[in-house]
Amino acid sequence: MLVTRQKILRRFWYPIVPSDRLTDAPFPFTLLGTNIVLFRDNAGRASALIDRCCHRTARLSQGWLDAGNIVCPYHGWTYAGDGKCVRIPQRPDGNPGKGVAVEAFHCTERHGVVWVALEEPLRDIPELPEYDDPAYRRVFEFYEPWNAPGLRIMENSFDNAHFAFVHRASFGIVDEPEPVQPRLEPDPAGFVMYADVPVKNPDIQKANLGIAADRTVRHYEKTWWMPFSRKMKVTYPNGLVHIIMTLTAPIDDRRSQVIQFLLRTDSEADAPAAKLIEFDRQVTHEDIAVLEACDHDVPLSLTGERHMPTDQPGLEMRRMLAKLLADHGEREVRHDGPVAGAALASAAE
Repeated sequence: MLVTRQKILRRFWYPIVPSDRLTDAPFPFTLLGTNIVLFRDNAGRASALIDRCCHRTARLSQGWLDAGNIVCPYHGWTYAGDGKCVRIPQRPDGNPGKGVAVEAFHCTERHGVVWVALEEPLRDIPELPEYDDPAYRRVFEFYEPWNAPGLRIMENSFDNAHFAFVHRASFGIVDEPEPVQPRLEPDPAGFVMYADVPVKNPDIQKANLGIAADRTVRHYEKTWWMPFSRKMKVTYPNGLVHIIMTLTAPIDDRRSQVIQFLLRTDSEADAPAAKLIEFDRQVTHEDIAVLEACDHDVPLSLTGERHMPTDQPGLEMRRMLAKLLADHGEREVRHDGPVAGAALASAAE
């Protein structure tokens, strides 16, 4: 599936940038192949516009902010957060007249992140009650582009079968490759996967978790937020809860921008944030090395790739995305052209 060719994907909220990184300058971003620019008005509200001046198509992101408006660097045309032009300096009174504007997009902030939807959103941003719960601390981990599509990243996040191999140096048990079969339940955001998975407990994790044994068990509750984000809630036998939020925005058909942060029911004194980040970075780097080498054009139909029983979560993602396309009159677009309706329907049944 080529995400930039599927119009319905424009109707979802995507996590663009951590809130604290959108400050006092224009912030350029490419979402689903569309160049946008984000900025804050005088009241601190985030806005998102097409990154093109309607005069001579200069990049607004190369300009600057003036009283909460964005100024084009070419001729100084100035735009408010709703896209309306508020000043043309070449006119005696600066008044642009009626109807001079650039395209504006839906933009809001939640969970410490600025979100954008290119068209009217199908549903709201999912709730994350732990974010404001004083029982949890927040640990920011990273904000970076990956050369992998969101669907590959999400399938990998729900795949118990790769632990023994991809993560054999971190937490996977290479001598026990047979994975735990997950249980799926529907959720308004997508679905929730449950599984109890035995893992290695290396020295860094013994300190991070407060568990001295060489092995432990992760009680997984993973929520897929359609289309390309997840909440991974891990509860350990000692009661510690470790939540990893992996939020992805599709830059184009090949690349995703990834935001990851933690929510934990312990303190800095219990486990320093630097050590938590160190271990999770090892894990994500193991994933990236494999994911960036996979084909970016993930098929939604059940043909084109072979499958095994523990692929159930990924296949459910493909089925739900195929149904989403079918429900809105779209066909899956692949690098070799649209997929015939019957082939797509086989994944949606």
